[in-house]
Amino acid sequence: MSVAQRTSSHAVLTPANVVTMLRIALSPVVVVVIALYAPAWWVLVFGFLSMITDRVDGVLARRYGTSDLGAFLDPLADKLMVLGSLAVLVGRGWVWWLPAALIAAREVAMSWWRSRLARRGVSVPARKLAKWKTWSQSCTVALALVPGVVDDARWVLTSALWLSVALTLVTFGQYVRDGRYRTVAA
Repeated sequence: MSVAQRTSSHAVLTPANVVTMLRIALSPVVVVVIALYAPAWWVLVFGFLSMITDRVDGVLARRYGTSDLGAFLDPLADKLMVLGSLAVLVGRGWVWWLPAALIAAREVAMSWWRSRLARRGVSVPARKLAKWKTWSQSCTVALALVPGVVDDARWVLTSALWLSVALTLVTFGQYVRDGRYRTVAA
């Protein structure tokens, strides 16, 4: 029996879940640091280190096993980091509110959809493109933290944001389709 098979899907304090809970606790700190100090290189490094924790909890989940709680908390941690950071970028006037609102609307709708499916006992695993979507959103925020981008190359930030929106909407369509397929098949 592998290490991953020994962890119960109902476990709470798995190594991955502990890291994910720390990510959730860290998210307001990240948002406040961005609001008060960005753009700055050290803020970019701080943001990058907070993004790395997503990778760490993924590695731990694969090594020690996943849990139902982790499947819920991991996307929540991503949403808190990205949406909080995007709200700061909108508030500072660095990005237009519409693409940020589209991303936020998808994330809220996705949470509603997943909880609806979960009540029916249906789980829809994340596709590879959804993981790219999360990294695209995080990299978009990271671009805004680079000194000079907002002032001298805002078009790069705007382009990255719209790419994130496109990935966000495509992956939402995939989740809805996959969820409907799994509901019919169940």
